[in-house]
Amino acid sequence: MNKNLWLLAAAQGLFLTNNVVFIAINGLVGLSLAPLGWMATLPVMGYVVGGALSTPLVARTQSAFGRQASFQIGLLVALASALLCYWAAADGNFWLLVAATVIAGYYSANGQLYRFAAAELSAPAFREKAVSLVLAGGLAGAVLGPNLAVRTKDWLAVPFAGAYLALAGVALLSMVVMAFMHFPPVPPRAADADRGRPLSVIMRQPVFIVAAAGAALGYGVMNLLMAATPLAMQVCGFPFDDAALVLEWHVIGMFAPGFFTGHLIKRFGTLTIMGVGVVLNFACILVALSGVELHQFLIALFLLGVGWNFLFTGSTTLSLQAYRPEEKDRAQAAINFFVFATMALTSFASGALVTTQGWAMLNLGSLVPVALTGLALVWLGWARRAAPRPA
Repeated sequence: MNKNLWLLAAAQGLFLTNNVVFIAINGLVGLSLAPLGWMATLPVMGYVVGGALSTPLVARTQSAFGRQASFQIGLLVALASALLCYWAAADGNFWLLVAATVIAGYYSANGQLYRFAAAELSAPAFREKAVSLVLAGGLAGAVLGPNLAVRTKDWLAVPFAGAYLALAGVALLSMVVMAFMHFPPVPPRAADADRGRPLSVIMRQPVFIVAAAGAALGYGVMNLLMAATPLAMQVCGFPFDDAALVLEWHVIGMFAPGFFTGHLIKRFGTLTIMGVGVVLNFACILVALSGVELHQFLIALFLLGVGWNFLFTGSTTLSLQAYRPEEKDRAQAAINFFVFATMALTSFASGALVTTQGWAMLNLGSLVPVALTGLALVWLGWARRAAPRPA
């Protein structure tokens, strides 16, 4: 770990602080302002839709200006969107809140590239551990995010308006952290320079398909259940402090394994660790279906977090095999687009399902993407064993 990786891990922690607060409060603020109950998670959906729409623009910005300048632009957007969310909450304007979260998605699209930047800031032999350890920086978000939401929700007369102002401060702190980082300079590109293979060719590789599927479906299942948890717990009569505790342990599960996931991948292989992530997702669903007591919510969401970590870290590591250095901006943008598109669908589905069908049906529906992820891993493992070995 060098200085830049430690700073990037800190930026990841602040990024996750923003995300956890958004998840914790956007559905509840949306529920209080939405014209209809099923619209409650539209502000959560807006955040990931904005991220999906921003991925091509972020890819071009990264290519033209480099990592640091693009990341700082994303943080400026985070600051502006947090202030806009505050205005929407204070004014009681639901659609302004949705628009503000769509704008905030640009920051999310930048923050999703921190893990790829980690691989560029380390020696090739250390890439798996660098990705894993920078993701582990999100552990700070596990502690800061829920506590920030709890302590600021009653700052002002309007519930949760103070939390949005606090996120503006988080964005300013992130800008200071990013200012001290140094990324490899953007190499000058000649007009006739090799730009690598077309994206369509890159995306047809089995390794790319499984890496993208693992990242997108793993994130989708996690988002489907996590976004619905505060609403489900409110329906079950739990106070917001209990929901914040469950989210805190969920995010600890997401990022605490980052201190050793990279080591496990190097020892047992990427597909094996991703397979363990699938098993943990199945275990999460079984616990969630067993009842609606506080400990069942907490254990299920913790298992969901660890399963996500194994799947997402493994998918990121696997994706490094799918593209060359000159192809990274397009390939990474494509993977992130699939992640955001899946999250957008699950953000909408989580609110609609939990308010109309209930917590149990939501979990039963999650079995489908979890099973598809497992099948994708089996398919890639079989394809690799069937491939002819070089003489």
